[in-house]
Amino acid sequence: MVVGLNKIINGVRRNLDRRKADRAERWIRLHQPANHDIQTLVFAHRGSKCNRPENTLSAFHEALRVGTDGIELDVHLTADNELVVIHDEKIDRTTNGKGLVQRLTLAQLKRYDAGAWFGTEFTGERIPTLLEVLSLLTENSFTGVLNIEIKTDKHQYPNIEKLLSELMTQTEWPFEHLYSSFNLESLRKMKDLEPDTELSFLTENSIRKIERGLIEDFIQSIHPRKTYAFKHPVLTSFSTKPIRIWTVNSEKEMLLAFQENIAGIITDYPEKALQIRNEISK
Repeated sequence: MVVGLNKIINGVRRNLDRRKADRAERWIRLHQPANHDIQTLVFAHRGSKCNRPENTLSAFHEALRVGTDGIELDVHLTADNELVVIHDEKIDRTTNGKGLVQRLTLAQLKRYDAGAWFGTEFTGERIPTLLEVLSLLTENSFTGVLNIEIKTDKHQYPNIEKLLSELMTQTEWPFEHLYSSFNLESLRKMKDLEPDTELSFLTENSIRKIERGLIEDFIQSIHPRKTYAFKHPVLTSFSTKPIRIWTVNSEKEMLLAFQENIAGIITDYPEKALQIRNEISK
């Protein structure tokens, strides 16, 4: 199956016009009907990133308010081994501080504002711990899916997988969780720690990584960049594993994803995505 898929993808890759403006139209023209009849789940990317500072409690609270199916977030490890939710390895872009997460303690991180850069009304937001986010989800009766991205693709945080698994398995959370990562070895470790938890391989635009994800038995789903999925429609048609694409923000891309029953989209605009899905399901 994988060899055949590779041959089909390579054929499409050679023949497709790669101009970005026409990708969505080409995708629907070339795409054969999907073999899976499912409802595409909407994952809020770093919370409701479009109207709240990303990866903050306010962003996750907004995602809960709009009724998102899933929430995606990123996890790093501090100098004192605390699991914190932030996308970048450095705090420079999303706080008023500077430095690498791995070189700062939790107390040091909590000194910095993580909301004012986005808007003055969010002044006072802080980088949350993963436990703080889990508590927020529990308090608000979230019963969807939490997609935890393990950020070990640039820095190898010692024991982050073990610490993460210990936290996620110490309580019976009211929601499901899965782990995603660009780092296959982190996912392999999670397989040993939590053999029954879904593992998703983030692949960007690499056919080799997608093939690897399809071959590895312990990988249950593939998370490619949207541009790759739209350029190579056979991926969603012939993949034997669920495909969730990122980051799907335009109305046109959302419509196409919903029409083709892709397993999930990861979006900065969860409210808009849910509204579009509701409209086309009427």
